[in-house]
Formats: sequence, C-alpha cells, structure tokens
Amino acid sequence: MPQVAAEQDELKCSNCAGQCAWDARAQALSCTSCGTAHEVVVPDDHDAAAEYAFNARSPENDPPMLGEERTFNCQSCGGEVLFVGPALSERCPYCNGAVVLGVTDMGYRTKALIPFKVDAEFAQRQALEWISKRWAAPSNLKSIVEKGRVAGLYAPFWTFDSREAVKYWAKYTTGSGDNRRTHSTSGQMDVVFDDLLMPASPHVTPLIRDGILHDFDPDDLKPYTAGFLAGFAAERHHQSVAQGLHDNRADKDLLIRNRIKRRINKSGVHAIRFQTDTTGIHYRRILLPVWILHYEYADKPMKVVISGIDGRTYGERPFSIWKMAGFSALLSAAALALGWVWGAAGWL
Repeated sequence: MPQVAAEQDELKCSNCAGQCAWDARAQALSCTSCGTAHEVVVPDDHDAAAEYAFNARSPENDPPMLGEERTFNCQSCGGEVLFVGPALSERCPYCNGAVVLGVTDMGYRTKALIPFKVDAEFAQRQALEWISKRWAAPSNLKSIVEKGRVAGLYAPFWTFDSREAVKYWAKYTTGSGDNRRTHSTSGQMDVVFDDLLMPASPHVTPLIRDGILHDFDPDDLKPYTAGFLAGFAAERHHQSVAQGLHDNRADKDLLIRNRIKRRINKSGVHAIRFQTDTTGIHYRRILLPVWILHYEYADKPMKVVISGIDGRTYGERPFSIWKMAGFSALLSAAALALGWVWGAAGWL
C-alpha cells in the first residue's frame, strides 16, 4: 500500500523529528515524543466552507481518485477506514471489529472537515456521565462501561443545498363521530434546503448522525489536510453526488412531507402525495469528528457516541427488569393512594 511521503514529512516534529498527532485540547499538532506543539497552517483557510454546484442533468465533473492513504477493511461490518501518520488501530471505530490492511481503491476527494475539539479524556467522562444518568439502568452497567475506551473517528457526511418546487395533494379530517369528514386539498410551495447534513456512508448510523447533527456549523470547516487527521481514523467518501442524493432521498422526502403538513395546518393530514422539481443543487464532501465507546452487556454489543465538536452524547443502554418492575409498582401504589385520598375527601 503506497504512502504519501509529503504527508508523513508534514507530521514530523521540527524539534526532534518524532511523529505528531492532532491534540484537540491544544488545537495543534503535538509531538508524541517531546510534546512540542505545532500550529497547522493551511492556505486559503477561508475557502473551506465553499460549496460546489451540481447539475443532475449533466455528467459529474468530480471524478473519483485512486486511493493513496493506508486503508483498513473491517472484517465485521465491512467499513473501510484510513489512518494517517502515527494512528494505528486493531479495532474498527464503527463496530469495534478487527481491521486488516485493505487494497488500493477508488474514492472521492474530501473537501473539508471540522477538526476534533473534544479530546479523549473529556469524551470518556461524557460517556460515563451519560450512563450514570440513565434511569432504570442495571446496577453494574457503569462498571462495565468504565472498562471501555473511546475511539476517535472522522465520519463522512454531505451537505446539500437545493430549491424544491413542490406540488402536493393530501387529505385531512375534521369533526368526530357522525360529524367526521374527510377533505381533499392540493397546492404548490417552494422548499429551500440550506446545509442539509446527510450521512455519506451506510456505517454512519442514526445514532452517530444524531450525535453530531446539532453541532454542525459551516464556519468551523477547515481545509482537508493530514495534520487534522493525524492520530485518528477516517472513512473515505465512496459516493458520487448522484448516489449521495439518491441514498438520502428518503430523509429529504420526510422533511418535505413535514413542510407540507405545516403548510396545510390541519389535524389528521394523511395520504400525502407530491412531486418536486429540484434545482440549485450545491454540495460539500466533509468529515465530522465523533468519539465512539463500545461495550457489551449480556453479550449484546452497544455503543455511546460523543460529538467531537462539543461533547453532545447519545447512546444505547440496557434496562433493569427489576428496576422497571419496581418503578411500575411505585406508580401503581401512588395511583392507589391518590384514589384513596380523593375518595376519603369526597366522603368527608
């Protein structure tokens, strides 16, 4: 597997020639040998948030490029991740499965990224704090999660802009009982999407997406460069723009349906149909940072996802059957007591 010499030289410490890794706390490259911090200077930094026009009726002018980084294939989920500089891993950040050296393949050039702003120690604390606040969790859950360690990953995303000229048809209901009536309605509306954030990989699960969705700000984007990736894994972009638009169509359709419901502004809106003419498509290929902590409970794999931007945390967790039963019993007892007090007060 070829390695890009320029990237390796870029990651060497000018003080001791040691390898450097991105330090989220210092917002700089930090030498793993002597600790010297080095600023990552990128020309045309202000261009990182630039968007690229796409015409669905014309051939794409953004061809794939031959893979040059060291890529690894997960034997469990099939995910392909790349490692830059001193980054080494025996586990896939997505599923915690074993990874092996992959073959050179084709991928699309990443346009920009948001560097990690949250370090591993902070992410670890966030995961444990999130677990400790879960009600009805098994008593030993925290001790199990404490044995896990977070893994940092740059996950691939799209941002899409578009203008949708929508024609819609729908039904809604009024009244109840014998007065219940079904009405038909139709209309036209314009829907504008700006920086619609969409996953660019099937391995970016809803949990990972939700862990970072609310934190994205295009002003935080930086040009794609090895210095920001050093010490972390990242997944390549393998989708053309047309593929990305197709794979995310269901999410966009759901948003359009919700806009139609708000436009009709009636209760019981259903049987929505619509046609849309899409124009003004612009896109970005970007990488966004996430920390993922994997653990197992009762032989079931679970994960906690922490945004690498501001530490927002989401996760999967088991429930204690006994605690759930106890909570249900308390609610039942409280309802009985309230009923008794109410009845007593009425009798008096």
